[in-house]
Amino acid sequence: MKLTAATQQFVLQWGELGASWGINRTVAQIHALLYLSQEPLNAEQIAETLSVARSNVSSSLKELQGWGIVKRVHRLGDRRDHFEALADVWEMARVIAEERKRREIDPTLAAVRSCVEAASQSGEKEAFVHDRLTHLLEFMESLSSLCDRLNRVPTPLLKGSLRGGDALLKKLGLGRARSSDRPSDERKPS
Repeated sequence: MKLTAATQQFVLQWGELGASWGINRTVAQIHALLYLSQEPLNAEQIAETLSVARSNVSSSLKELQGWGIVKRVHRLGDRRDHFEALADVWEMARVIAEERKRREIDPTLAAVRSCVEAASQSGEKEAFVHDRLTHLLEFMESLSSLCDRLNRVPTPLLKGSLRGGDALLKKLGLGRARSSDRPSDERKPS
């Protein structure tokens, strides 16, 4: 399969972004390829297109399926498995956020809770540590709760809320004013 310049650029860039987010570069590139593919692809097509080992493609596809952003599909008359990525970016973002919370935030919460408990057992000797960890735990529990609540918001409402975010921030007095909207004395460097 020959990639267009735009597709090739996106696959490479998505791979780099994935690596910066802690995702294996090849896993991210396969996801990008499947996301832009009009038809489901089999592992051989993916391996050939990206010039990566078939075994690497296989393990990467398992990881992407584990994330819930790629699924296996079957094609009539073809015994091979084919794969496609979630097409709805909003659903993909939800799935990724939920999975990252499950893999990263939830275990961290459990670890911090355990540390708070251990510090509380040490009495005055660990009072400072207990206080700091308690504040961290409160923050992380709030973050976890926010993630859970956002995940329950219907997609159309979430889209509208994010698109209207500037208007909401402006109503709250938190919106960014353009430099032309500020008085001239505020624009001068100090």
